[in-house]
Amino acid sequence: MKTINEHIKKQEFVPFYLLYGEEDYLKRQMKERLVHALVADGDTMNYGSFEGKRVDQQEILDLAETLPFFAEKRVLVLEDTELGKKSDEDFIKQLEGLPDTTVMIFVEKTIDKRSKIYKFINKNGYAADMAVQDEKQLLVWVASLLKREGKQMTNANGAYFLHKVGTDMNQIRNELEKVVLYTGQRNEITKKDIDAICSTEITGKIFDMLEAIAGKQQKRALALYYELLELKEPPLKILALLVRQCNQMLIVKSMAKTQSQNKVIGKQAGIHPYVVGKLRKQAEYFTMEQLMDMVRCCGETDEGIKTGIFNDRIGVELLIVRFSSK
Repeated sequence: MKTINEHIKKQEFVPFYLLYGEEDYLKRQMKERLVHALVADGDTMNYGSFEGKRVDQQEILDLAETLPFFAEKRVLVLEDTELGKKSDEDFIKQLEGLPDTTVMIFVEKTIDKRSKIYKFINKNGYAADMAVQDEKQLLVWVASLLKREGKQMTNANGAYFLHKVGTDMNQIRNELEKVVLYTGQRNEITKKDIDAICSTEITGKIFDMLEAIAGKQQKRALALYYELLELKEPPLKILALLVRQCNQMLIVKSMAKTQSQNKVIGKQAGIHPYVVGKLRKQAEYFTMEQLMDMVRCCGETDEGIKTGIFNDRIGVELLIVRFSSK
């Protein structure tokens, strides 16, 4: 990202950009920043956007070969077309002959670094991995956003805020806007403010429910379940999230035996590094056998609901009672 920001600052651009990775917010922000720097607002003559796998390659190339109209650059954005993931040799060969007035921005979820198109862009342009951010990076980002608004919160409250709203950067941005407006002229954002105005992500409530189960706090575990039902969350969805979190704890607990870094575990397991940290802490309250038994019981409950032995609401409630009994 620093490299692209330098390109924008110096107004020195490469002909090809590849923005890839799991963090959609960062990809969108960087794409919009590049487009804004390269073409004037409302300049539809020199800007083209293509999305999806069914794009016409020849149409893209024809536009790319066209000189800009009373402007320095022509910009083409190719989003989730998979042309930045895998392209044939003919397409790449034609990219080589494009005028230097054309800038192409490829945006992809995943890429293959062994592919010819990746190697071509990496050599002739710039490829940027917009990876998910760990807790430290998210806290720094949250602090910078608050600073612009003349606000601040302690590190402890920052961690609590992330626990409550989740790790999706779009969601974080939206919830920060809410809490900034809520606090008015006050500079310091407190835990009380966060509880008063911020929406709790469902996975956050599942974390809290499992924490209550681990502590055999049956009333609290059931209260959290009833809260989710009041929010119109289907019991089967709650059950699926319980299963997923138990499975994630099993994976993280097993991998933590040989790997200490959350970022490495997260990359291998496909779990956000911040969530890995939370899972590791929570997994300490359960043995591997307990977690496997919980997954098995969830499977039996799911089957019982689907075969009509009991209804979904009662089935999940009985499961929570069973898990949290002393």
